[in-house]
Amino acid sequence: MKYPKEYLDEIKTRLKVSTVVSKFVNLKKRGKEFVGLSPFKNEKTPSFTVNDEKEFYHCFATSEHGNIFDFVMKTQNLRFGEAVKYLANIAGMQPYMFTKQDEEREKKWKEYCSIFNRYVDFYHDELIKNEIHNNARNYLKDRDISKEQVKKFKIGYIEKNPNFFDKLKNDFNEEALINTGLFYLDEKKKIYVERFKGRLIFPINNISGQPIALGGRIIEKSDYMAKYINSPETAFFKKGSNLYNLDLARKLSNKLNHIFLVEGYMDVVGLVKNGIENAVANLGTSLTDRQIITLNQFFDDIIICFDGDESGYKAALRAAENSIVYLKPEKQISFLFLPDKEDPDSFINKNGKNYFLDFTKKNKLSIHKFIFAHHKKQTQNNPSSMAIFEKKLRSIANTIKDEYIKKYVLEYFLEKISELAPHTNTSKKFSYEKKAKSLDVTKKYFNESKSLSAIELKEFSFIYLLMNNLDLMRENFHLIENISLFTEVNKQIFAKIISKLKSGNKITIKDLEIDNQLIDKIDKFAPIKYILEKKSIDNREVIRFLDDLKRDLNSYNLELRIQELESKFSQDMSETTFNELKELKKKQNIN
Repeated sequence: MKYPKEYLDEIKTRLKVSTVVSKFVNLKKRGKEFVGLSPFKNEKTPSFTVNDEKEFYHCFATSEHGNIFDFVMKTQNLRFGEAVKYLANIAGMQPYMFTKQDEEREKKWKEYCSIFNRYVDFYHDELIKNEIHNNARNYLKDRDISKEQVKKFKIGYIEKNPNFFDKLKNDFNEEALINTGLFYLDEKKKIYVERFKGRLIFPINNISGQPIALGGRIIEKSDYMAKYINSPETAFFKKGSNLYNLDLARKLSNKLNHIFLVEGYMDVVGLVKNGIENAVANLGTSLTDRQIITLNQFFDDIIICFDGDESGYKAALRAAENSIVYLKPEKQISFLFLPDKEDPDSFINKNGKNYFLDFTKKNKLSIHKFIFAHHKKQTQNNPSSMAIFEKKLRSIANTIKDEYIKKYVLEYFLEKISELAPHTNTSKKFSYEKKAKSLDVTKKYFNESKSLSAIELKEFSFIYLLMNNLDLMRENFHLIENISLFTEVNKQIFAKIISKLKSGNKITIKDLEIDNQLIDKIDKFAPIKYILEKKSIDNREVIRFLDDLKRDLNSYNLELRIQELESKFSQDMSETTFNELKELKKKQNIN
């Protein structure tokens, strides 16, 4: 028996070739393609390529070539049917079992598609060609939506007293028409009514581009009608599994690694019209795990940009706490908050594409930072409130499925909480007593710390440890003389410390002749300070902390060298580079 073509096409549409192949082959991006070692023979120099845009893989060493079904069959020794089941599962689709129910469902699906295609085409043509719909065309003109955009998104308009149901029932039975959700029965009048009458309609397509539902917007002010409505859920449309414009936006994933997730149809149209085509909307529902998983199949960075009002903020918070569960090491989820009373459509129309992208670059906030900042705002400066605050953040971190991400998010939360706790330690001349900060100072502190990278904070801890243990460092100079730092200012400070310690004379912080503002900055942001202040430590523990920081700095240095070699290897494909890279990765695993 043959699988329906639509079923196989759906699997291919949902899965990039690189997504499937990378489960078995270590791939590296090179231009528009991915390269890796052939799974069909032993080799040292990669000859295997994957092209997502053209939907195939090719092995130059063996001439093996094909699509995702071919790849799974050949590498996993599966029959075609087994490969289809395997890939359908990865794509989040139900297995096709060739039962009578499956055949009946396939028949209904084709009928469903036919009705939607007829319906969308008819009302799209009505909007473009019928002169009596000037009210709808004027509304779109006022919203600065061109005929080109109307055609691109196949926007339509349904008059207030339509009768298209009567035309469709000549070709389809009433049950099939009702099951689309386009019509409902008026019990009093005993007539079928078009759900979207008097509205602009925005076709909601599945990932293959087939319309399966509608969004509708009124064009006149009304006290009794909802501004927007969506199709009800049907056998073939589930709100939480679909995203508006994903069928078009997914095609950009070979060029762009990020996607803007907004709330409404008009936001998507506004962004696309202004040149930002990598945008989707979540159909007015809370963000679901299915939507996040689907976007992650195509993009590495999801930027959630909801309206700049209270309801937009609340929706963003719900999205953050739902989606952090699915955070992965190679994926990012960020939030972009627009000025009050702005939505993506109004903001980009007012400021243009370049300003919007620059605003995004400067203001997008990682998901864990947003969650921390939100719950911090709800917290009062007393033990009970701080305990609730920490408990809540631990609870959120523990929902994360990936163990590595869970570890580092929890560490981030706990480090930030420790920075908020007041400390006093008069025995160290480098420490100070934290005073309650005014709101402005707190904001300033948050903005400053947000701009610091993880490696800068490591370096601050390292320098802080040296400055507060100068005698011990002088006696154990060999432990620090060959360490590399990475930020220019910290390199200079470290060079001064090394220079003074080399003399062998007893020195103080003052003898280092370092700008007081730099000392204050290190004092303010070095995470280790809060660990050291919690307990008295002896010299052995200082050395242990020093070893930990050295290991972290060396690992970062190794990571940088690996990244440089990977970049070089993607260009020259040299065996020498590959072997050097392999040796460094061995060292990385040992460390």
